[in-house]
Amino acid sequence: MARPDLVQSESFGSLVRGILADLRLLIRKEMALAGVELREQASRAKAAAISLFVAFGALAIGFVFLLVALATAIADALSWPVWAGFLTLAVVLCVAGLAAMLVGRQRDGVAGAPAESPRVTPYGPRVYYRLPWASASPCRC
Repeated sequence: MARPDLVQSESFGSLVRGILADLRLLIRKEMALAGVELREQASRAKAAAISLFVAFGALAIGFVFLLVALATAIADALSWPVWAGFLTLAVVLCVAGLAAMLVGRQRDGVAGAPAESPRVTPYGPRVYYRLPWASASPCRC
């Protein structure tokens, strides 16, 4: 049985209105909290991106200085002019880059033209087939 001191004189409609008002307030506060969290995450991501950009720039400049030192060391060790050391290093780097590119293409399976794939149109995918009896010339009607 319900205790008489707990029974209130509020109607069912006012209880529902109160619940809906509390729900609206909760949703507003949750949306505000989500906005604050997103701004906080965005500022952290921005700081991390700036740090990574600076680190990448420093590494790139350091790598260039190492290449210059290596080119001059090659020229000095072989008693060549400095330009010959740079040329030798450039050729070695080009050959290494070409080899890495060929290995990457071989691993990826890209050997030429891409395989035919369906083309998506606003009306759905459309597949074009190469038919042996179809010619590329205009219709001979």
